[in-house]
Amino acid sequence: MSIRIFVTGGTFDKEYNELSGQLFFKDSHLPEMLDLGRCLVPVDIRTLMMIDSLDMTDMDRELIVRHCQEVDATQIIITHGTDTMALTAQLLAERIKDKTIVLTGAMIPYKFGSSDGLFNLGSAMAFVQTLPPGVYVAMNGRYFHANNVRKNKESGVFEELR
Repeated sequence: MSIRIFVTGGTFDKEYNELSGQLFFKDSHLPEMLDLGRCLVPVDIRTLMMIDSLDMTDMDRELIVRHCQEVDATQIIITHGTDTMALTAQLLAERIKDKTIVLTGAMIPYKFGSSDGLFNLGSAMAFVQTLPPGVYVAMNGRYFHANNVRKNKESGVFEELR
């Protein structure tokens, strides 16, 4: 069975408009990233939304939970904006116990060339195949349990709560 990847947007998939200086969403970069990483693992990519996680609503999170519950796959990766990734991970952990779900994202857009996104995606691919059922956040080569993670906005890295 293939790994299901749900795309929700976030910095991972942002583009830069050189004329206006604005970041925006167009298409997901996931297929290109998987090709660049020479991924040989079967994946099934589905775009649920393309939004900044600061704009994500409770209804958006419910949509993510529902898709994770309804899919047959037991290994799921969710690309997500980093600002509210921990919140979505906690909700998923409350509702889903029998699947391995890994949320990941990027601090710098993939299209900028110096992004951490490719590394984080590769880490998420490895973690989703090796960790037991549960919900995790994968960033910077580390994984965190959904109920024990936060984004440190001063240092720009994810860390354990305790």
